[in-house]
Amino acid sequence: MEHIVIIGNGISGITAARHIRKLSNKKITVISAETDYFFSRTALMYVYMGHMTFEHTQPYENWFWKKNNINLKRGYVKTIETKSNTLHFENGNDVCYDKLIIATGSKPNKFGWPGQDLDGVMGLYHKQDLENLEKYAPNNRACKRAVIVGGGLIGIELAEMLNSRNIPVTFLVRESSFWNGILPEGESAMINRHIRNHNIDLRLSSNLKEIKADNNGKVMSVIVEETHEEIPCDVVGLTAGVSPNIDFLKGSDIETGRGVKVNRFLETNIPNVYAIGDCAEQHEPIGNRKSIEAVWYTGRMMGETVAQTICGNRMPYNPGHWFNSAKFIDIEYQTYGWVFAKPKKEEAHFHWKHEDDTKCITVCYNTKTNEFLGINTFGIRMRHEVFNRWLSEKRNVDYVIQHLAEANFDPELFYRFESQILKTYTNHQLQSI
Repeated sequence: MEHIVIIGNGISGITAARHIRKLSNKKITVISAETDYFFSRTALMYVYMGHMTFEHTQPYENWFWKKNNINLKRGYVKTIETKSNTLHFENGNDVCYDKLIIATGSKPNKFGWPGQDLDGVMGLYHKQDLENLEKYAPNNRACKRAVIVGGGLIGIELAEMLNSRNIPVTFLVRESSFWNGILPEGESAMINRHIRNHNIDLRLSSNLKEIKADNNGKVMSVIVEETHEEIPCDVVGLTAGVSPNIDFLKGSDIETGRGVKVNRFLETNIPNVYAIGDCAEQHEPIGNRKSIEAVWYTGRMMGETVAQTICGNRMPYNPGHWFNSAKFIDIEYQTYGWVFAKPKKEEAHFHWKHEDDTKCITVCYNTKTNEFLGINTFGIRMRHEVFNRWLSEKRNVDYVIQHLAEANFDPELFYRFESQILKTYTNHQLQSI
């Protein structure tokens, strides 16, 4: 019986395993060094905040794996020998495969800061990070201040978590405005204000110089590069982005760049070896997408795609229109299509913000054809399938604004903003003439 081995039990690897099982009776082994069972990584924050237990983050009961004949193996793969189709483990064990899927995800970036490996320094990616948080930041007596370094989506999650236990937070963000490499100016400025309104000490244009230790090898303070200010703290969260977790592939025959190089079929340069999820790097980016996408949704789609190929229906990875969602403390964020921080050539943005400073939208469109290119929404829930259809139909921006009510996902009794948005848009168009 053909043996499929999957390294990594995140959303990509587990989706691949589930879909291979739906399509075949192949032997499946899933390997993880982190946990026995698959859990929802995006839900880790809610465990710390007391909304759920860790067991609640496991979407499947423990009996699910045995019932579906998916073998789970706990262990760390040290090297891969592709000529003999063998995985060598750190503990000396070996496993042979017929087909191999690498789905090892990401690891937090470290930039060689002095003190970056001290006790009390952590990311927010693994279950072990959650355990470290409970150890070093159980309350505001044990942790009198935390410093977060890096202003992405993981940084804002960690800030919200610590804030929920009344732990003072200083947030060092190297950009001049929060996430302004991704968000247009109006949105980024609104998020700056929202963070500060939650009593988080947001320091823009600020870089970490070093992390200082006490006599026991634990975090004592950080030094800010620009001002040389020393900020006493008990925890440092490193959230300055992530990189593909592929160190164990050094010395193997599998081609790597920043990630594991794959073609449109998620195949590596070695026959019967595939890579999916955060650790996969497309040889050529797809459309406006990046060659590496550390995104939950795309990881799931890659898992579904590679399962088809492995089960005899060779299928290219076609992620369709870009979409993503996140949360900035109390403000939900969704994006559909492309809205870049600054409009590209022959593009324009229409921006509307509610007076309460927690809701806004930005719509991107082509100035020559008026074609709708994308939308960001903050504090207003929208329907993915509606925007997906409008993007495929290449609807013009006037149509989209006039039909926004069709896309609204908020419950019936929620206040609606379509009429305000349309009025602002009409004025915007008149001023453009």
